[in-house]
Amino acid sequence: MIEIVENFLKKYDLISSENTFLVGFSGGCDSMALLDILKTLSKKHRFKVVAAHLNHNWRGEESLQEEKNCEKFCKKNKIEYVCQTLENTVDKSENTAREARYKFFVSLAKKYKNCSIFTAHSASDNAETLIYRIIKGTGIKGLQGILPERKIDGHSVFRPLLGLAREEIEGYCISRGLVANTDSSNFDTNYKRNFIRHKIMPLFKEINYSAPMAIVSLAKIASNQNKIVEEYLNLIKSEIYCEGKILTPKFKNLSKEVRQKIIYDRVLEHNLDYDFKKIKSISDFIEENWNSKAGSRYSVTSDLWLFINKENMYLIDKLQNKKNISIKINKEGEYKIPEIEGAFSLQKYKGAEKIEFPCENALCAYVEIKVKIDFELRTRKEGDFINPFGMKGTMKLKKYLNSKGVAQHEKDSLLMLCSGSEVFWVIGVGLSDKFKVVNKPSHVLEFRGKCRG
Repeated sequence: MIEIVENFLKKYDLISSENTFLVGFSGGCDSMALLDILKTLSKKHRFKVVAAHLNHNWRGEESLQEEKNCEKFCKKNKIEYVCQTLENTVDKSENTAREARYKFFVSLAKKYKNCSIFTAHSASDNAETLIYRIIKGTGIKGLQGILPERKIDGHSVFRPLLGLAREEIEGYCISRGLVANTDSSNFDTNYKRNFIRHKIMPLFKEINYSAPMAIVSLAKIASNQNKIVEEYLNLIKSEIYCEGKILTPKFKNLSKEVRQKIIYDRVLEHNLDYDFKKIKSISDFIEENWNSKAGSRYSVTSDLWLFINKENMYLIDKLQNKKNISIKINKEGEYKIPEIEGAFSLQKYKGAEKIEFPCENALCAYVEIKVKIDFELRTRKEGDFINPFGMKGTMKLKKYLNSKGVAQHEKDSLLMLCSGSEVFWVIGVGLSDKFKVVNKPSHVLEFRGKCRG
């Protein structure tokens, strides 16, 4: 087993005296074996090993005793040990526990130089995960199971024991005289993964004793198939994505199956373990709203939304709070906008007679200003109105923005050049007809920064 882990480190080019390996250490058989192996290899390769124990605080005195056992093991073996205990008010669920562990690991990893996170997932864990995903409903990507490497918040997470069955790891602990913690909650079949381990897997083994490894082989097949699919999808994505957003008209032209695959991949990018029913729900929402001009929003989770209109679709990971920006513009020059790290300039036009006017939603505009320069650059207010370019008469700003397909969550972050309640330029959206060039431009307006969202 030591050789297997060493070969894994070589494969991922991890052997260096400059590296730190942060090992998720519950004190159970798997994590104790991994910690022991890495400590043994550290003597040869001189990398640093740190044990990270998260006390979920679910089982009172038992949890505390496990924490003490972990600390005692690390002290005896001269391994740096870090521990954190969760508040007992934290929700006692498998997902909450997993999220809390990785949050703890990532926060620790940031404190060490060249730090990678290691967890002791085995082939048995992988088989149980695959069964769980199959029961819940998953795609080819989900059938890959637990990956040997993944990124979380920019930090690599490695699983060197994925090719080993739990029985092999237990045999290693026995041969090394390692006494592991026995977590009583691992036998509570109210938890879905424990139910699979203790109730379902034994039935599979009655058919094939090597069922866990046979199931894991499915993950390898799925991984190979997924690579083929990904090559095809990458070609499609290069056509339908623009600046991180999916172009709705091009997305509509794809087959339903390809659309659902793209949705599934986007969901996985946010570490959400969604079943096919949820993917179909999102897909149906998109079909119902892909002709919407103003756009619609779908709640993927409590803090993640999918927005779609007839032009594009994208995920929003937080709704913007309105920034109350107000800058007086009373002469030519450049004005800094510190709230958004942007800048606005109003300069006299000094160009040639022939010019190529930018499109209406560009971040610059040639205008003919026929009034005194006494404006305000600000966010929108109640009562704002505009005389839309090419039209006679005024329109309420809200109606104007809707006609331009501006999403609700973008409206409060828009900047506009105004005089009182009259809007002359909504940056990135359009100009007032009162700034229309009749003879030749008098000024050039330009904005640098993010005009929406």
